[in-house]
Amino acid sequence: MEQDSSALPDEPVHVRVTHSGLNYKDALSLTRTAPISKQFPMVPGIDLVGVVLSDASGTFQPGEKVVATGYGLGEKFWGAYSEEARLKPEWLVRLPAGLGEEQAAAVGTSGLTAAMCIDALERHGIRPDQGKVLVTGASGGVGSYATWLLNEAGYSVVAATGRKSEAAYLTEIGAAEILDRAELEGQPRPLGKERWRAAVDVAGGAVLANVLASIEYGGAVAACGLVASMALPTSVAPFILRGVSLLGVDSVMAGADTRARAWDRIARTASSFPFDRTTSVHPFSDVSRLAQALLAQELRGKAVLRW
Repeated sequence: MEQDSSALPDEPVHVRVTHSGLNYKDALSLTRTAPISKQFPMVPGIDLVGVVLSDASGTFQPGEKVVATGYGLGEKFWGAYSEEARLKPEWLVRLPAGLGEEQAAAVGTSGLTAAMCIDALERHGIRPDQGKVLVTGASGGVGSYATWLLNEAGYSVVAATGRKSEAAYLTEIGAAEILDRAELEGQPRPLGKERWRAAVDVAGGAVLANVLASIEYGGAVAACGLVASMALPTSVAPFILRGVSLLGVDSVMAGADTRARAWDRIARTASSFPFDRTTSVHPFSDVSRLAQALLAQELRGKAVLRW
């Protein structure tokens, strides 16, 4: 559908969109497989990278490169799949030095969430010299970036995955050990052997319950997903007998300072991530075809869209 700029929402910051990424939620919206969009008409795209054209709020200067994720973009508010966008200034973060527009689109919500999980663990007091950190769903989007960022920060990473074929890739991006996901999928016990100082969990359900049961005394888990289940079949034992902390991480409504710290972390180590082997770049005109391929599990890696 073609519309001119006058149809854009009445928000202060006018942005020329240069790149976006295709996320699972975007694919559901584009194919109408799930009711992602809360109103119509709606422009999908939850991750947006672009250049400021003007800003009536005075927060940004024309020509500044910015990135936006979450805040209901592509769901409640018009998102990234358009040549131009109008956004609230608080939704935007300046693209930090060292991170290109294409890289930022590849990282998107997945990488941002991973960086926020590590930030949450560190703010809780978890340090690299204290022990191993487990990452569940390590071969997925959030898990891959968490593995990479933790390794870059000096942590010894145990990557849990159900895909044995991804072991070499996970080792390449920083995993010191590979754990078969099946070890975390059994019936949870109140407490197990202390195995890891901390963890980043994207799964929820029995996986998270088993992870909590094996965190060392005083450790913590940053939980950010429900790939396995929204339920949490555990007991209070890890919390009251070992002082384990469960840290909830939400990247949708996180404040600007939290986002800026996460993007700075990503930018500092962007040169070490194998974007060339994990990212494919496509014109925006291919987005419908790519959405169908993603849902059919025919798309490997992250699809980046550019104008």
